[in-house]
Amino acid sequence: MKPQLTVLTLGVDDLERSLRFYRDGLGLPTKGLVGQEFEHGAVAFFELQAGLRLAIWPRKSIAADSGQPIGPRSATEMTLGHNVATRAEVDILLAQAERAGARIVRHARETYWGGYAGYFSDPDGHLWEIVWNPQLILAD
Repeated sequence: MKPQLTVLTLGVDDLERSLRFYRDGLGLPTKGLVGQEFEHGAVAFFELQAGLRLAIWPRKSIAADSGQPIGPRSATEMTLGHNVATRAEVDILLAQAERAGARIVRHARETYWGGYAGYFSDPDGHLWEIVWNPQLILAD
């Protein structure tokens, strides 16, 4: 298998609320909701970087599409890591997320590996780590 992720999909309970959070609160670019004319089709995509999108899709739609039952949510199933270019950006983005309605679950702190990071939880409990890694050079 050639590793090539193109879409990260988050299951959400309230699509409109999540759209407002990611579009209006975090400022992620999107064309808004698409696929509303189809049963279980309404979804929103956000451009993250070249070739990668974030999608929000109702949990019940994911269950219908995959044939899997809706299970209990768990914040520790996975995290989304957002690397930034400076230590200061970590605090700026955590504050922006909090203003948008996120819950700060771990304030930014020095890491054991020499970086600086903190976590927020989106309206559906998905964990985002905002991290500055001095060993990781980010391309513009």
